[in-house]
Amino acid sequence: MSDRHHGKVKIHQMKPCGEAEDEEPGSSPSDPTPGPGSSDLPTLRRRSRSKPDPDAGSGRGPAGKNLNSPGCEQTLEVKGTGKVPHGKSETNGNYVAVQEGRSILEPRCQEGLRKRRAVTVDTSKAKTSLEALKLSIKQLKWKEFPLGRRAPCDIYWHGVSFHDNEHIVSGQVNKFPGMVEMLRKINLSRAMRTMQQLFPEEYDFYPRSWILPEEYQQFSAQIRLGKENETTLTPTFIVKPDGGSQGDGIYLIRDPSDLKLMVGSQAKQAVVQEYIPKPLLIDKLKFDIRLYVLIRSLEPLEIYIAKEGLTRFCTEPYQEPSQKNLSHVFMHLTNYSLNVHSGNFVHSDSQSTGSKRTLSSVLYRLAAKGVDIKRVWSDIIALVIKTVIAVVPELKVYYQADIPPGKPGPTCFQVLGFDILLMKNLKPVLLEVNSNPSMRIEHEQEVAPGVFEYVPSPVDEEVKVGVIRDTLRLMDPFNKKPALVSQLKPGGFEAEEIPVNPESQSRSPDEMGNLPSLCLKQVYPKYTKQFNYLRLVERIAALFIRFLGVKGNMRLGPTAFRTFIRTCKLSSSSFSMASVDILYIDITRRWSCAVPDSREAGMGPQAFIEAFFYLAGRRFKSLALREQVAALLSLCESQLGPPLSAEDRRSLSCSRALLRPIRTQTLCPPHPQLGSPASQRRAASHQRLKPRTLRANVEN
Repeated sequence: MSDRHHGKVKIHQMKPCGEAEDEEPGSSPSDPTPGPGSSDLPTLRRRSRSKPDPDAGSGRGPAGKNLNSPGCEQTLEVKGTGKVPHGKSETNGNYVAVQEGRSILEPRCQEGLRKRRAVTVDTSKAKTSLEALKLSIKQLKWKEFPLGRRAPCDIYWHGVSFHDNEHIVSGQVNKFPGMVEMLRKINLSRAMRTMQQLFPEEYDFYPRSWILPEEYQQFSAQIRLGKENETTLTPTFIVKPDGGSQGDGIYLIRDPSDLKLMVGSQAKQAVVQEYIPKPLLIDKLKFDIRLYVLIRSLEPLEIYIAKEGLTRFCTEPYQEPSQKNLSHVFMHLTNYSLNVHSGNFVHSDSQSTGSKRTLSSVLYRLAAKGVDIKRVWSDIIALVIKTVIAVVPELKVYYQADIPPGKPGPTCFQVLGFDILLMKNLKPVLLEVNSNPSMRIEHEQEVAPGVFEYVPSPVDEEVKVGVIRDTLRLMDPFNKKPALVSQLKPGGFEAEEIPVNPESQSRSPDEMGNLPSLCLKQVYPKYTKQFNYLRLVERIAALFIRFLGVKGNMRLGPTAFRTFIRTCKLSSSSFSMASVDILYIDITRRWSCAVPDSREAGMGPQAFIEAFFYLAGRRFKSLALREQVAALLSLCESQLGPPLSAEDRRSLSCSRALLRPIRTQTLCPPHPQLGSPASQRRAASHQRLKPRTLRANVEN
């Protein structure tokens, strides 16, 4: 019988480096139409050469070209029926059985022919995450450069911020520019408040917040009104310094008069939030969850969540806040850096006991009590995705300022620390997001009276080494995989994503002989269909970036703002360009007042969002705010068409000289949130703070 009747499969190698591949006469890889009545196992024979290949066995092809490069592939070409039997693939010499329904396979070249180059990691700026990073690199068998390297590295691991090293023009950095500033207490609160204006029901997981000192009068008025309406209600509030970390400067109040607004002669920047009085308790103790989240990229947005996290416990039995116990930090505050100094703190080698435990051990206990942890885990993942969507718009503005399009620079990724509290009704509440979560895997312990030393922390090592190792695996430049998109099922997320059994943790690589499965699970764009409608503000930020020009700045000048209005055809007989100038001056002046130490003039991204909300309300008065914004976005995007080229953006660069008169306008009102309706609307505006230099050793 002919080859067609026997259903033979022929292996040949694709020509590397763009050379044309000879096709077998009569064969058509794109036409695997089965022939009648042939179901035998197809045999494979290697395509022979008329002369022996001098590079055979060396992993190199004609002219010494490397067949082990990522672009080199083998093609298994099936002749005949295209049918193959059920069963797993197996290899025996030159004969291969392939899986059902596959007529053509194109696997990567075998790595065994030539071992790939080890990934290089610069750890010279890793600071306190160094030990966990070293263990991760060792498990991956990559190459570490602890003192840096003159030649570029594949990955740079920074301890605090993107700017730990100013001269990286290639590779990948584990920090995004602007993330430190974006996740400060005030900026995070403003970003969340913007989303609460548009999607109040979806963003009810973030407590009501006020920004001090600018919203002190508004805060006082609302508390006084609340007490008048509910005489028996005495709410408690928690005050968090804007740049605080490790629980430093946090305190509880029950009356606005207890606020500490001044530090010396300067006003203290802080956020005051509603305190959650009824948290979920375990062993009569309040606790929170530290969940590690990887943002793999901004464009496209990719979010991964670690399936294992930490739970940090208070060290005194919880009581609802009263005037007598407001100062009991070991009862109310879950910060590890505070409770570790309590005499009741327990360092434990077990994952399910002590003052720091694994998340899976807590979920296991809750499941044993009948709690629907699948629902809890689903709510936590939704909280994470929504929070990232809230901070991404301004983060993109920071990104283009440091790494403008077309300029040399690294790509970025970052691991964030989400602090989440479970209420008594099991609803998760976002406490804060840390741009620099602690990755230390040892703790200070008193080994003898008055003698302290760092000893390993098994719980920290179990969680943090896995997060760093698998983050590196996902960022491996030689192992790029396509993003996964899926539909969120009505019942929640897949059961395999939920860490419930503390005894079922992945074995170590030494025990398995290879690496365990990834502890990081993709949640976006996997569930993009459920959350993509929330990305309205990101579209506003895209408009803002479009009119910035090419200088990489973060402020919109008056000329660029007028160009935006004119290009999108937003002016009219009732809203002239003179009115546009007044709007620009009014908004930028108030934001300059809110940030008196800002050295850069012009309209920042949050001020532009406020202006956009105003324009949307003016243009579509009969709609709700969300519909107003969506309608104006559609109008602007239809007028603009495709994104501008670099040359077009250069022509939109504004004249900085026009900004100077704006900064010399009349003095700012002391409390812009009071007075006219327009002034009250300003209370909801979200100012962007000037980036501040952080201490090199600060982590949360």
